[in-house]
This record gives sequence, C-alpha cells and structure tokens, in this order.
Amino acid sequence: MKESAEKKWVLCPICGAKTRLQLLPETELKAFPLFCPKCKSECIINVKNFIVETKQPDAETQC
Repeated sequence: MKESAEKKWVLCPICGAKTRLQLLPETELKAFPLFCPKCKSECIINVKNFIVETKQPDAETQC
C-alpha cells in the first residue's frame, strides 16, 4: 500500500465527530452501518469518491 495515498476520516453525520473509519480514494461502501463512539448513534451510509451519503432509515412500527 502506498504511504502517500490520501486518507480521510469519516465524520458522524449526526454530531460531526471523527469516527474510527478511514477512507482511501478507491473505497466504496453501500449500506454500511456506521457507529459513532461519541454520540452512540448508528446510521447507514453510502460512500464513493470520498462522498458520504446518509440513508434515512424507514420509519419503525410501534408495538
């Protein structure tokens, strides 16, 4: 792996904190469950070319 490869941290879409996930330019994720250790939330993300898109979860039914 190249040491000069650009890496970027994934930021939590809810609180903006740095997560434990780093991206390389060739990284692609689909329906990835991202957990934020700071705000303890989880959201589903898609990533391509360092562009992070959040998927809104469907509404949950109440019991």
